[in-house]
Order: sequence, then structure tokens, then C-alpha cells
Amino acid sequence: MRSALSVIALTLFLSIIPTGAEEYPWRAALAARDITPEVGVWMAGYAARKGPAEKIQQPIFAKALALEDEVGGRLVCLTLDLIGVPKELRLEIEEYALEVHQLAPASLIINSSHTHCGPMIRLYHPPGAAEGVLRAPYDSIPDEEQELRVQQVTQYLEVLRTALKGLIDESLGSLEPATLQFTRSKCGFAMNRRTPGPNDTWRNSPNPDGPVDHEVPVLQVFDAGKKLKGILFGYACHATTLSVMEINGDWPGYAQQYLEEEHPGTIAMFINGASADQNPYPRRLQVYVERHGRSLSTAVEAAMETSPTEIRGPLRAALAWPEIPYQAAPTTGELQERMNSGDRYEARHASFLLDALKAGGSLPESYPVPVQVIRFGETMTWITMGGEVVVDYALRLKREMGEKSGAPVWFAGYSNDVMTYIPSLRVLEEGGYEGGSAMRFIRSVIHPAPWEKTIEEILVGKIHELYDEPGGP
Repeated sequence: MRSALSVIALTLFLSIIPTGAEEYPWRAALAARDITPEVGVWMAGYAARKGPAEKIQQPIFAKALALEDEVGGRLVCLTLDLIGVPKELRLEIEEYALEVHQLAPASLIINSSHTHCGPMIRLYHPPGAAEGVLRAPYDSIPDEEQELRVQQVTQYLEVLRTALKGLIDESLGSLEPATLQFTRSKCGFAMNRRTPGPNDTWRNSPNPDGPVDHEVPVLQVFDAGKKLKGILFGYACHATTLSVMEINGDWPGYAQQYLEEEHPGTIAMFINGASADQNPYPRRLQVYVERHGRSLSTAVEAAMETSPTEIRGPLRAALAWPEIPYQAAPTTGELQERMNSGDRYEARHASFLLDALKAGGSLPESYPVPVQVIRFGETMTWITMGGEVVVDYALRLKREMGEKSGAPVWFAGYSNDVMTYIPSLRVLEEGGYEGGSAMRFIRSVIHPAPWEKTIEEILVGKIHELYDEPGGP
């Protein structure tokens, strides 16, 4: 029979052994689905393309990371090797995750790599057309091909919906004990693409003096056996090295491929940052897309060599869709004048807005842009924003939120809805493509004018508000 003293000693010994929850503060799972389209689909990203995809250079993927903290708080991050995230798709997947898995909308991230060598995924309803009529948004698509292209996009979106729902099911259904580590390094092939021109104009060319964000944030996921299972990494740069007629993930796709080859059994996921005014240089040749992918994957490997920050919970997440006002919409008379301006893009946009006025009687005054704040205890803050976000936001928010939290800040653009460019006040006042003129090319959303000058303060203010909410995010 054990003595009372030995029982007390055994009890004290057992009390200091780490519990599973202490040793493994997370449960995690990763999953991936091939979403490569068929050869022959129309490609997204460049309106000047004159034909469909001719070849599959590299498969493209949708991937998922699901996390659960010690008290049951959950997060699902979905990444897509696609041009963007349509708002309608985000809302449908959000509704599914809530109904089937009771996952709160704020706890779902959908981020796109913005590859310009993926399939077209958007259609639009021409103003004034009969209900249910859809068209593809590129003028280069002949009228006689419209029915085919609409059918292809419709079919692909159904495949994509099925894949994303399946990823959520699979990842949330296979959570296992895990630990998370955050590290970071730098990578240098991104360069600001806004270069001053004559008469206060801005041209798209490399500007070595423009602002950049070369940070490479890395989140590593380890299982209970300390084996590396997942690598999430980010960078702020357009995925526009290539404009070929071949499906591929551009440099983000190659970076993921190289990391998975170097770490068999691991899923690598890319998160795009504030990339709107950042381009990869040099460009246009296959050798460069592979070099950029290798450069970024090497930067990730370098980050993995540094001293890590152990990421702890609890998870707290908040999501909002603040309405961003447009500048004053043009009048009918002004639009009619633009029809005769000699600028074919301006004339086309004016015609589109006139059709919208005729069909609806007025033009929209604002549009909701999603912002999201996710706090990993006191160890990391993740901020996401919809649209093509210029780098000023990442630089400002990393500084402001870093000072507030005392923890690393990871910023991601291209999240939850990609509707157009999101300029800072500086870029908006400078003008140029990212400053407002790009909005003329979009038809899936009616943008009657550039954003109001309040855009930056509304978005940044809402992010601070979400961070400071009592009890959350």
C-alpha cells in the first residue's frame, strides 16, 4: 500500500506535467484542392487578350488552414490562385460556413493571389438588359462567343464553390493538436510601379524611389510530432510577371510549388498583401517568373531560420463592411460629353453609366469595402482589407497597430471582395491608374466616379475601431 506521502508526491509530480492543451495550444488542419480549369477558357487580368487559354503551364489551387484555440475559438483561411474574390462568392461561402459549421463570418478569410494567368471568374448584368442576362466583361470577346464564355464561367464558379465548401468541411473536420510559430524576412523583387510623368501624370513603370513593403511574414504549423505541416507566407506585389496564354499561378504559384517540393507532406499557402502599386521586376519572360518564385521561397526559408514568436490564443475576430462614398457622380450632360471625348475607354464607361442611369434612375453613391481584424492573443494581429490596396495602408497600419498591440502585424489586401483599387489619400490626390482611372474598366460593379477623399480615414478608422471593440475582436 502506498503511503500518504508517496501519494502526495505523485500528485504534485503529475500537476507539473504539461497538459495537452498547454503543450499544444492549437488544433489545426490544412487541405488543398486543384481548381485548374480546362484549356479553352477565357483568362482574367488582361483585357487585351484576343483568345482563350492554350495550355496549362502549372496547376492552380484553392487551399485552407483551419485553426481552433484552447477555448474553442475557430478561424478558417482560404487562399485562391485566382485574380480576385467576387463579393457574391464570399457571401455564399460565408453563409455555408455559418449554417453548416457555425463559423462566424468574422472568422473566415478568403484571399486571392491575383495571378493574371488564371481563368475569368466574373460576369456582369448589362444595365437595362432582361433579368438573368449575363455577359463576360471583356470587349475582346466577340459577340458570337458570349454565350460560350458565360457558360464556361458559370460552370467554373460552380466547381469553385464546391471546392471551397469541401475545403471548409475537410479542414474543420480533421483538426489535430498543433503549435504555431511566426517569423519574417525580406524579399526584393517588388518595386513601386507609379512613376511621375509630365504635367502631373503618372505612368506604369518601375520607380525605385517609390514606397514598398518587402516584408515576408511566415506562419508555420507543426503537428503533435513537431513535424511541419503548413507554411503560410505573404508578400506585397502584383502577380503580373507573365501575360502568356497559359494557366499558371505566376510567381506565387511557383513559390508555393518550390516550398512544397522542399518540404514533402507540407501545404504552402500564399497571402497577398498591399500590392496595388507594386509590380515584379523584371517581367515578361518565363525565366523571371520562376526566379521570382524561387526568390520568395528562399526568403520564406530564411524566415524559418530566425528565432520564432510562439503564436498563442485566444482568437478574436471582427469584420465590417464600411460604406465608402464616391465623389460626385457625373450628370447626364457630362456623360454625353465624355461619349465624344476621343478617349475610347472614357467613352465606353460613359455609355455604361448612361445605360445604368436609364435603367435605374440614379447611380450608386457608395460601396461597402470589407475590413477584418483577427487577434492571436497578444502575439500577432492579422488585418485584411478588400480590393486592390496600395502599399501606404500596410505601412501605416503596421506602424499604428504595431505600436498599439506591441505584436507583429500581418496585413493582407485582396481579401473577401476585390471590386477595384483602394488608393490612399496620397495616391487619390496624385491620380493616375490606381488613383481612380482604373475604375473605368470595371463592369461587374458600377463605379460612377473615384472614391471620396475620406476613404483612407474611414477604412483605417474602422480597423482601429474593430481592434478596440470591448471584448473583441
